[in-house]
Amino acid sequence: MVIKVFDTPELLLPALADYIMVEAKEAIEKRGRFNLVLSGGSSPKKLYELLASDSYLYKIQWNNVYFFFGDDRYVPHNHKDSNFLMATLALFDPLRIPKDHIFGIDTSLSPENAAIAYEQTIKEHFKGSECIFDVILLGLGDNSHTASLFPHTTVLHEKTALVKEIYVEEVKMNRITFTAPLINLGHKILFLVYGAGKAEAVKHILEDPTNIDEYPAQLIKAKQGEVVWFLDKGAAAKIRGN
Repeated sequence: MVIKVFDTPELLLPALADYIMVEAKEAIEKRGRFNLVLSGGSSPKKLYELLASDSYLYKIQWNNVYFFFGDDRYVPHNHKDSNFLMATLALFDPLRIPKDHIFGIDTSLSPENAAIAYEQTIKEHFKGSECIFDVILLGLGDNSHTASLFPHTTVLHEKTALVKEIYVEEVKMNRITFTAPLINLGHKILFLVYGAGKAEAVKHILEDPTNIDEYPAQLIKAKQGEVVWFLDKGAAAKIRGN
């Protein structure tokens, strides 16, 4: 695990964008494509807007990037709460990403079938090889959830499925999410967390005794790759040495 702490979000976001740029270049040189898993929320939206800006337009071979979603709400793709819509407006449309490079979760299906179909889509993309994404972006909720792995939910104990549907009682909503076993296969698993409001959750994940039901993001432990935390000083305030 690597922890990178920046004075402000304004310094953090370009550093993370540069990190993704390097990973993309390396993956495309080695395998001809870069498989990127996106997260939702306000923090990644700013990152996507930066990646879609002139600063990165020619630094990444966007025609060789394939996009997936670590989770999404069970709403239509044009719904205001959809991670797919947010990424479309902030990233896909500005960069004119081909539709066949974007793999959204089909929320026209039932939640269970949407999860099954998305897992099948992922397996087909990797053509029978292990489903190792080059970069998986994750956030962290105030309650220590990541993706849609919420406290005290059955999905936290999933061992075999790569994608799972979940009803989150605290937000009264169905969601579809990558499971911890799939996330942990990632080559680079990147947490983007900033703001003092996240400091307590960061401390729970990084320093408290393991209690995955209370602190689900503790589940994220790279199998062979690496977990890298990108924090600002506010989010890092309660961990030792900061």
